[in-house]
Amino acid sequence: MKKFILSFAMAALVAGGAVAQQAPAKQTSATQTQAKSGPAITFEATEHNFGEITQGDVVEHTFTFTNTGTQPVVIDRVDVTCGCTSPAWTKEAVMPGKTGFVKAKYNSAGRMGQQKKAITIHSNTGEPTYVYIVANIKEKPATAAKTQ
Repeated sequence: MKKFILSFAMAALVAGGAVAQQAPAKQTSATQTQAKSGPAITFEATEHNFGEITQGDVVEHTFTFTNTGTQPVVIDRVDVTCGCTSPAWTKEAVMPGKTGFVKAKYNSAGRMGQQKKAITIHSNTGEPTYVYIVANIKEKPATAAKTQ
């Protein structure tokens, strides 16, 4: 009886592992079909890494997007996670097939170490879109004292 239960348990584990290895089936739901019509934002890149910068540096990056939908994209507002980042964006409607931008200016004063800041784009696409800026902030070197 123990061998039977053990054999059954082993077979269940093997079958479960085989099922977990299979790729998920492609979904072609109504929501995916709807995503192709109406306004749609597609960014060239959703993250920009400034690399190592010195504390106090002010850096900026422009994220470029294309309207891959069938109706104009209008950005209502852009939210940032702290006062260290200031956004600018395309204010006019972006027609299908045309490009627009979201610019992020980042002031590293008072910050240290690895930083990742989210920028939230609210538009007429229905869902917010997120882009990120990343930087590793090094301490500003001390200035040499004047000797007399």
